Amino acid sequence: MKRLLSFIITVLVLTGVMAFTTPGLLDKVRLGLDLKGGFEILYQASPMDTGGELTRASLQQTAKSLEKRANALGTSEPEVTTEGTDRIRLKIAGVTDEAEVREKMKEPAVLTFRSAAEGDAEGVYSKIELVGSDFVENAAEVQRNNLNQPEISISIKDKKKFAEITERLLGQPLAIYLDDQLLGNPPVVRAVLTDGKASISGNYTLDEARELADTINLGALPLKLTEKYSQSVGATLGKQSLDQTIKAGLVGSLIILIFMIGMYRLPGVLASFALILHTWLLILVFVIADFTLTLPGIAAFILGIGMAVDANIITNERIREEMRSGKSIMSSVKAGNKTSFRTVMDANVTTIIVAAVMFAFGTGAVKGFALILIVEIVLSIVTNLYFAHWLLSVLVKAGALKKPKQFGVKESDIRAL
Repeated sequence: MKRLLSFIITVLVLTGVMAFTTPGLLDKVRLGLDLKGGFEILYQASPMDTGGELTRASLQQTAKSLEKRANALGTSEPEVTTEGTDRIRLKIAGVTDEAEVREKMKEPAVLTFRSAAEGDAEGVYSKIELVGSDFVENAAEVQRNNLNQPEISISIKDKKKFAEITERLLGQPLAIYLDDQLLGNPPVVRAVLTDGKASISGNYTLDEARELADTINLGALPLKLTEKYSQSVGATLGKQSLDQTIKAGLVGSLIILIFMIGMYRLPGVLASFALILHTWLLILVFVIADFTLTLPGIAAFILGIGMAVDANIITNERIREEMRSGKSIMSSVKAGNKTSFRTVMDANVTTIIVAAVMFAFGTGAVKGFALILIVEIVLSIVTNLYFAHWLLSVLVKAGALKKPKQFGVKESDIRAL
């Protein structure tokens, strides 16, 4: 009785949680360009100046700059990633004016130090005093002053120019801009600096100081972006892809559930419940890990569901074979679970190895496909092996499954020992 009660409580609680949370989870799944519409561009980065150096740090800072620009343009959740040693991939969904965004994105990041020009309103700095190329490359670094506060030390190439600027602006602010965005509170010139070196201090946290130093180094080594590849998906086409995919998925899932229940009776119902739990857990992982759902991801999703169905079919067929050989219900379930577990685990482990290789050496959509497939298989092991086996064993031990026909086995097929 206790086993049956634990089974009922487990199924009811999980069913309630899934039914209550599924609508909210589906709304939170982030859709990729091919499902939502938008465009993707792959840039190749190179130094602006002949003989300049392209470093990993400058590539990463350029990627951050692209992301800030995309956010400033009001685009929804831009995705910017670096690839290899000289490439940056930009994905932006839900864009209305693609030409404007593309034009803005390919411009080099422009770092400027500005003062207030005559006629500027308070808090406005329009006169450019220094540009990124005026700074010594990679010279900006974070230090701590006598009060143990973070400050940024910088070096200027032209000492005379810097001395003239600091003398003219003594006691006045010298604002720092990246593109047209003001970075923090403008520092004030405290002394005339003749050696080309200065320290920028203020109410910076350590992380803010490091970010500002990285930005100055980026400005000293700006990168030129050349478009190597692009693709555009209209919002209407993306919605059609999503609607058709959902429709196909629902129809396919319904056919699978009907097949499982018709073929394996009550164990088929348990297998179907495990498949539904598997799907719900995958959606939960997408939301928690902030994965982006794309068409390749859906392909991995469907492949994982197919492997989960195979796991249930193998288990139930092994159990039925044991019953046909004349074993008892309990012995058949134990033996079938044991032999099928090894078979299914071998298949899953080999698939994980292949997916891991794809993730390690692939790029873009290939990485996404491989990652989702790995997550799918792990969840399948948890739900369609351990959990489904546990549900079936509980019902058998509780005496709820006593007859071979409840497993889809005819009495005439059972051989006497």
